[in-house]
Amino acid sequence: MARQKTLAAGLYARVSTHDQQTLPMQLHTMREYAERRGWMIAREVRDIGSGATVRPLREEMLKAARRRELDVIIVWRLDRWGRSLVDLIGTLQEINTLGVGFVSLTEALDLTTPGGRALAGMLAVFAEFERDILRDRVKAGIAQARLDGKPHGRPESVQIYAEQVKKLHQVGVSKSEIGKRLSISRTSVRRLLEV
Repeated sequence: MARQKTLAAGLYARVSTHDQQTLPMQLHTMREYAERRGWMIAREVRDIGSGATVRPLREEMLKAARRRELDVIIVWRLDRWGRSLVDLIGTLQEINTLGVGFVSLTEALDLTTPGGRALAGMLAVFAEFERDILRDRVKAGIAQARLDGKPHGRPESVQIYAEQVKKLHQVGVSKSEIGKRLSISRTSVRRLLEV
């Protein structure tokens, strides 16, 4: 009978800057879990930060999974991993596509099992539903703004002031004064005069 490969686990612990006392508890719990499952701890990440949109240490964990250095990623709670539902589902889908398992201890989510993978599929459906709702709300907001006569999109270019800028400059008005009168920057005035 062939011996099963020992899975390489990555532990990802994250705390906010004011909540660092839970870091040892998270790591202890994850180490115990990996040991009970017979997994080898290949990588351990301690991420400390508050509300960052970019998490370089989490990205390094994902890169390790992409390089097939990890077979499973363990987190203490889902909110330690995902910044939003869309981010969470997106990264879980990528991890699943890579064939890497994912375990969240607090929620008892284990994507290394068939039931856990089925749950991940359902979460993906909800994430797509949330994206569709947001898209519809944005479209409705734009339509209402147009009905109300409010501008939408990029602001008009300063190019619309080109003729006025040139006329004012010809009569001796300084670039700074032209900018003040037309509510545009002196740099924009200079650029319009160079054209």
